[in-house]
Amino acid sequence: MKPIFNEIWTLAEPYLRTRDNQIHTEITQAFAYKLLEKEGGDEAIVIPAIILHDVGWMRVPEHLHLKAFGPKAMSRELNRVHEFEGARLAKQILETVGYDGSAVTEIVNIIEGHDSRKEGLSLNDKIVKDADKLWRSSKEGFHIDARRFELTPKECLDRLRSHLDTWYLTDAAKEMARQELLARGRDTAASHGH
Repeated sequence: MKPIFNEIWTLAEPYLRTRDNQIHTEITQAFAYKLLEKEGGDEAIVIPAIILHDVGWMRVPEHLHLKAFGPKAMSRELNRVHEFEGARLAKQILETVGYDGSAVTEIVNIIEGHDSRKEGLSLNDKIVKDADKLWRSSKEGFHIDARRFELTPKECLDRLRSHLDTWYLTDAAKEMARQELLARGRDTAASHGH
């Protein structure tokens, strides 16, 4: 990882100590690099946006998190709080490390709507959105979400499969999700001796 990205990570890290966001951000970043390789996009925008996209959750009380995201979400407003707060914190962190001003503007705009805005503003935005969602299909993300949302592995798998064609904005992400879900299906079948 580039030294500037390490600096951003170091400043973001205290804000990621909630909601399994440290591992979420690491896995999301790995997917982002794969998507950049396949789709193009600008690493200087995408990677800082990924590192910082969920820092705003630290500003939402933990007992309210499951009201803000997931299959039982009831409060779009709480989800927006994490986007607005995340955008504000991201701007502060990026300015602290002396990041390029025009890049800061694009990164902050991506973070400010990374969950609530369904369409992508740019290829960079689409990659951030897709990498963020791909986490759910990763081995770690799948198990964390199943536990968090009180779903059986089969229910979690069915939920993810049902969104395969609607959640992702790039072809590469759809294919990665498909491959990840095949692996989760094999894991689930193997754990039940089928």
